[in-house]
Amino acid sequence: MSGLVLKLGPKERVLVNGAVIENGDRRTRLSIVTPGANILRLRDAIHPEEVNTPVRRVCYVAQLVLSGDADFDDAKAQLLRGVEQLSQVFTDPDSRALLARATETLVDGQVYQTLKALRGLLPREERLLAASQA
Repeated sequence: MSGLVLKLGPKERVLVNGAVIENGDRRTRLSIVTPGANILRLRDAIHPEEVNTPVRRVCYVAQLVLSGDADFDDAKAQLLRGVEQLSQVFTDPDSRALLARATETLVDGQVYQTLKALRGLLPREERLLAASQA
């Protein structure tokens, strides 16, 4: 059975099922073997004041599920709507693949993988917003 492998730097924090865990003074590797565990690296977390773009909003909803602050069943419809709205803007093949992956993993209940796919859109969104302001 494969699981999620986390490689943590010194003093790095991770949220596992609502509990903040801080690594010690050395790099470490953790294998999460429990299916359905909600995990979020705090260095990757989007803070509420940073939720200022469409992709960040959808990512934030997924993050709330992982942190235990939102129920998966309640958030699932909102996430699917968000992915659908993003698909109206991100029409290139790479973005479409990320959106398809996000949808597929969301339907399977793999919120961490959904968030990972959606985060892949952040650099593209940044470029689009910068180009529109130029």
